[in-house]
Parts: sequence; C-alpha cells; structure tokens
Amino acid sequence: MNVPREGGGRVEAGDELPPLEIAVTRTLIVAGAVASRDYQDVHHDPEAARRKGSPDIFMNILTTNGLVGRYLTGCFGPAAVLRKVAIRLGTPNYPGDTMVLRGRVEEVDGDTAVVRVTGDNGVGRHVTGTVTLTLPREPGA
Repeated sequence: MNVPREGGGRVEAGDELPPLEIAVTRTLIVAGAVASRDYQDVHHDPEAARRKGSPDIFMNILTTNGLVGRYLTGCFGPAAVLRKVAIRLGTPNYPGDTMVLRGRVEEVDGDTAVVRVTGDNGVGRHVTGTVTLTLPREPGA
C-alpha cells in the first residue's frame, strides 16, 4: 500500500523527518500547563520553581506530548491519527530556549507507521519516544 507523506511521496522505514524548531517561551509553558489543567506551581511561578531547586519554570509533559503530536501531523498531514504515544522526558524545557524535534520512521506496516521522536534543547535531550500513527492513504490506493 502506498502511504503518502505530506507534500507527496511514500513513507518508508528509515525516512528522516524534517526538524521542527520550537521557541520555548514563558507564555508557551504557562499556556500549556493551564490548557492541560496542570496547576503545579513549577509551571507558572518562577519563585516557587526556584524554591524547589529549578532555575525557572519548566514545561510539563502534557505540553511536550502536544508538541510531539503537532510535529508529526505537520509532517504527515492533518488526516494522520496518533494511535499510541510513548514519550519520556529528560532535561527540562526552560523559557528562552529552543527545542528541536526530529523523527525517524522505524517501521511501516500497511497504513501504520512507528516513528522514533527526539527533542533537544540547549541543555540536552528533552524528550524521547515512539509514536504509532495511522497514515492517510494515497488517493486511489
């Protein structure tokens, strides 16, 4: 079966996805925490974060999860469906940094693809994981 990639072409194991740079702003961190109903003070209150040993507020995992989803639907198109997301956080995303998401297609089986995703910032590796997606079929396939 031909599984198209956004912009054309078949998706195959070994394909490297284009990187996505995301500016990690204070607004992104706070808005992501509020949108995901994560009211932990370390995600919105710099003084509370410092009292708890962090140099500043930092992004929560739900925001990272959403950004990973945004990255993959940007690569494969809005009709791609995320079926399983298994990510793990590493170094925090702090305001003023940039996270660069990268992906590599690990396997393709019919209209299902498994993608290995990483996200790095100025401190190190922020996120690693795998995402299983159902990809849209090529018209007429």
